[in-house]
Amino acid sequence: MDLVTFLVLTLSSLILLSLWRQSPQRGSLPPGPNPLPIIGNLLQIDVKKFSQSLSNFSKTYGPVFTLYLGSKPTVILYGYEAVKEALIDHGEEFAGRGSFPIAEKIIKGLGVVFSNGNRWKETRRFTLMTLRNLGMGKRNIEDRVQEEAQCLVEELRKTKGSPCDPTFILSCAPCNVICSIIFQNRFDYKDKDFLILMGKINENVKILSSPWLQVKLRYDLKFSLENLASTINDLFGAGTETTSTTLRYALLLLLRYPHVTAKVQEEIESVIGRHRSPCMQDRSHMPYTDAMIHEVQRFIDLIPNSLPHAVTCDIKFRNYLIPKGTTVVTSLSSVLHDSKEFPNPEMFDPGHFLDGNGNFKKSDYFMPFSTGKRICAGEGLARMELFLFLTTILQNFKLKSLVHPKDIDTTPVMNGFASLPPPYQLCFIPL
Repeated sequence: MDLVTFLVLTLSSLILLSLWRQSPQRGSLPPGPNPLPIIGNLLQIDVKKFSQSLSNFSKTYGPVFTLYLGSKPTVILYGYEAVKEALIDHGEEFAGRGSFPIAEKIIKGLGVVFSNGNRWKETRRFTLMTLRNLGMGKRNIEDRVQEEAQCLVEELRKTKGSPCDPTFILSCAPCNVICSIIFQNRFDYKDKDFLILMGKINENVKILSSPWLQVKLRYDLKFSLENLASTINDLFGAGTETTSTTLRYALLLLLRYPHVTAKVQEEIESVIGRHRSPCMQDRSHMPYTDAMIHEVQRFIDLIPNSLPHAVTCDIKFRNYLIPKGTTVVTSLSSVLHDSKEFPNPEMFDPGHFLDGNGNFKKSDYFMPFSTGKRICAGEGLARMELFLFLTTILQNFKLKSLVHPKDIDTTPVMNGFASLPPPYQLCFIPL
């Protein structure tokens, strides 16, 4: 490259950069680091530690700031007050689904998770109504979860106390609950069709969890078969992997903190005993167990930044003007690990959800399912599964670690979308 060409390219880049910084839209958005043309702030972000990068930026720019993940701006909401103000106080304006290119290409804006506008509203309404008609929130759904919990226990008994990786079995249980709701039938864990379904769900989640997809973070209104298929796919994707991962992480934490496990099993013995299955009515009489499950969800911070939102209209938010269609990322991690609400948030402690008398204590900061208009439609089912599956397991088994509890690593493995527990094995010793 000769000197003249080099100088022309350099001058052109400087002019583009100058124009970029003087963009009227950029001037109206919240503050943030200066972006480069085309690539924006990508060089200033650790893609594998995206949440930590957001934390670092918030210290400089405050709880509402702008990042350019490529050529388009993304507004970041950091901390409880900013997230609540947007998703609850201005819920309608922040109810859009942000850009998610691979979902747009493959799913085409269908289903309930990645759709927008009237399509999203109608699909979500139809989904919730249909799930209620199929028994969601009613006793027969609890019966199905209880049945699945007993099937789960029987599968764990087949390990005969030998070391095992619980990943597959724990994935089967919540997937089968979705099957029993959608298809009115559960499957044997070794059923060929069931295994194919499990494989497809896992494959889809892996694709959507690519780290680079997170930084690349757009409808005609009718219930087509394609839209129905996409909605069912959403139910399986959201209702299987998230719950099974939380269960897997919960068992790892119970191995790491045996004194917590002992208190939970003591409460199970006192309230439920050994001769009947746990039920949801038991939860109100088991504050420590309830607190433990909440603390698992808070501590593991499963989906640190939720799915991207988008504003549905031009909105003035904290004296900034956010144009319609702008992608918004909410840091749920910053809420779940707020040290003012949860002292020593980096520590696993069920006491975060207990008052001075040992009673369960609710917290507005508990947002593992997000909040507002886009809150997870399956929150109630997920919470039921976590309680019934974990209490049934601990009612029937002693958890035995292959290493000393103090040597157990609970550091999450980030896959770009979710916080996953590191691989481990344990023994389920029948009680």
